[in-house]
Amino acid sequence: MKKVVAGVDIGGTNTVFGIVDTEGKVLADGHFKTTDYPDVKDFVKALGANVKKLLAGKKDLELVGIGIGAPDANYHRGTIEHAPNLLWKGIVPLGDLVKKELNIKVAITNDANAAAMGEMVFGGAKGMKDFIVLTLGTGLGSGIVVDGKLVYGHTGFAGEVGHLCVVPGGRECGCGRKGCLETYASATGLVKTASLMISEMRADSPLRDIPPSKLTSKAIADAAAKGDPIAVKAMEYTAEKLGLGIINSIVYTSPEAIFLFGGLANAGELLFKPVREYLKKNNYVLFKNTVKILPSGISESNGAVLGSAALILNEL
Repeated sequence: MKKVVAGVDIGGTNTVFGIVDTEGKVLADGHFKTTDYPDVKDFVKALGANVKKLLAGKKDLELVGIGIGAPDANYHRGTIEHAPNLLWKGIVPLGDLVKKELNIKVAITNDANAAAMGEMVFGGAKGMKDFIVLTLGTGLGSGIVVDGKLVYGHTGFAGEVGHLCVVPGGRECGCGRKGCLETYASATGLVKTASLMISEMRADSPLRDIPPSKLTSKAIADAAAKGDPIAVKAMEYTAEKLGLGIINSIVYTSPEAIFLFGGLANAGELLFKPVREYLKKNNYVLFKNTVKILPSGISESNGAVLGSAALILNEL
């Protein structure tokens, strides 16, 4: 009988899940709306039913564990704690609830840590012991691996690179502070930067024809690829702030590589090239030319499921 695991990624709107084998092949997958279940116990029942449905009729497969990536998840405690983007408030003992429902081993962590584990087990970090994954989406998440192990710290929430302060007194962050990296180096941050530059610069730009509420990081990246001066400057500013956050992270762990994953990373060399140039110019002398800036080795389409699956595979 073939042993498999389930990988689950819980988002504020949708939950995606899949059955994954030890080689990283997604054998079956599915999704449902997280928002349909304001009671976490009902959510867990729905998750259990959906996972069992994927396995129905597949008597050659044995489910041996389930890995879960979720916002504000605490690996040490198996809990989701005060997640602002979920309907479940306070401290939610999700790990215990899922274990009781499916009677299998459960591991839970935040989505960026899961992405880092996926990178190490199935992606570009195979064979690496020290690296960082930055997930560049609506916010900026991070998973830090040192000596082959994810860094969780005393509280279980270590490694929040997105909340490094890169501009003291700068943009307001959802965490309540000002100047956090994710307010500049994320899809949301890029849109904010471009919006400010549209108002401050006189250059012609197709971005001016897009209503502010409809402006996206993809539209900015597409315009930059065509040489639009406002979009190019916005990308360079974003890369500079990301580079600063990366340099500050490097001095703590001396990673072999930094992997960029998520929507903003899809801008490719428009982002990667200026980030590398910033590091070449500004990195601390002991770390110059020691760190590779790389795209993720896992496709975005199944990265969340594979990352969560890798989390539990590593436990087993």
